Amino acid sequence: MTEGLNAASPSMRPFTPPPRLLMGPGPITVDPRVLQAMSCQLVGQYDPAMTNCMNETMALYRRVFETENEWTFLVDGTSRAGIEAVLVSLLEPGDRVLVPIFGRFGHLLTEIAERCGAEVHTIEVAWGHVFEPDQIEEAVRRVRPKLVALVQGDTSTTMLQPLDALGAICRRYDALLYCDATASIAGNALYTDAWELDAVSVGLQKCLCGPSGSAPLTLGERAVSVIRERQHVEAGIRHPDHGEGRGQRISSNYFDLAMIMDYWGEERLNHHTEATTMLYGARECARIHLEEGPANVRERHRVSGLALAEGLEAMDLELFGDQGHRMNNVVGVHIPQGVDGDQVRHSMLSDFGIEIGTSFGPLHGRIWRIGTMGYNARRDAVIQTLAALEAVLGLAGHRLSPQAGVRTALARFGGEKL
Repeated sequence: MTEGLNAASPSMRPFTPPPRLLMGPGPITVDPRVLQAMSCQLVGQYDPAMTNCMNETMALYRRVFETENEWTFLVDGTSRAGIEAVLVSLLEPGDRVLVPIFGRFGHLLTEIAERCGAEVHTIEVAWGHVFEPDQIEEAVRRVRPKLVALVQGDTSTTMLQPLDALGAICRRYDALLYCDATASIAGNALYTDAWELDAVSVGLQKCLCGPSGSAPLTLGERAVSVIRERQHVEAGIRHPDHGEGRGQRISSNYFDLAMIMDYWGEERLNHHTEATTMLYGARECARIHLEEGPANVRERHRVSGLALAEGLEAMDLELFGDQGHRMNNVVGVHIPQGVDGDQVRHSMLSDFGIEIGTSFGPLHGRIWRIGTMGYNARRDAVIQTLAALEAVLGLAGHRLSPQAGVRTALARFGGEKL
C-alpha cells in the first residue's frame, strides 16, 4: 500500500549507498571511469552513433577475449544470462553434455544444461582442487558428448582450471568446448583462439572492473555453425545431417543467440532494445583493460593476490586449496578455530566499511573468500583490508604478530612505506 507516503518517508528519499570497499569474490568496487561512462545520455538504438558504438564494443572485446571471432558481442543481463544464452542456443533435448565440476558453478552449468533437456554427465574433484587433462579426456572418450561445459575460475573454491590442453582434446572427439570465464577473465590468462575454445561467456563484475548486468561472449566458427543450423531448421530448412526429432525449436526467445547475432550484425534485425547504459559501461571496461594492457592487468592481479595471500599467512591464517591452481584474484582462507566467522565479516563491514565473502556448500562457515579484483587489485586496497582484518581478529582473540600481515604485503609490493 502507498497510503501515507510523503516526502519524508524513507522510501521516497533518493538511495545513497554507504561507502564500501568490496573485497569479496564479487561484485567489486566499480572503476569511477565506468560509472562516468554509464552516466551518458541515451541515443536511439539505430542511430549511427549507437550502431558504431556497438561495432567498436565488438572489436574491443575481440582483443579482451584474445580472439579473431567475428561473433563477439554482448548479451543484456548478468553473467548468468550469457551462460544460459550459450547453452540454450547450442543444446537440444537429448544432447550429451559433460560438465567437470570443481565448485558451485559447475553445478550451475549442470542445472542449466538439464533444463535444456540435455543428457548431462558429470565428473567431480574435491573442492580446492582442479582436473588433470587426462581425467577430462577419459570422460570425453567415455561419454562422447556434443558439448563439454566448464568454468575456468570458480570463486566458490578460488581455483583456476587449466584450459590450454582441453580444446585439442575436445576436437579429437568432435565435442564443442564452452567455458564460463566470468570470475577469471582479465585477472588470469585466457586465450580463446590459441586454446581452441568454441564459446566463452563472462561478466563485468569481477576483474573487468564494472557492474553486473552485461554478459560479453565470443563464439567460434564451430559454435556458430550449430546455432545457425538450428536457425535454418526453425525456418523450415532441414539439414540432411539431422536425424529424426532433431533440430527442435530453441526454447527461449530472449536468449536465442541466432536472433541476437542478427541484431548485432549488419542486418540490425530488431530483437530487443539494447541496454544502452550497460553498453556504455561494457565498452569502457574493455577500453580501460586494453589501455593498461592485458599482460599488465594480469600482473597487477597476480601481485595483488600474492600480497594478500602472503599477508594472510603472516597473520597465522591457513590458506584454502591447492595454491598452485588458485586464481590470481581471490584467496580462500580458513576461519581460525574459536573465531566466529560471521561476526568477523560483520565487524569488517560495520566498523571498517570493507566487505569480505563467506562461502557455499561444503565450505560454508569454514572459509572466508577475499578478492583483489579489477579496480580493487591495488596496493592501498590490499593493505587497508589486511590492517582492518588484523584489528578485528585481534579483538576476536586470534593470536598474531602485530603488523605482520601489512609488512609482508608491503614487501611483496616492493616497499614498507604506505
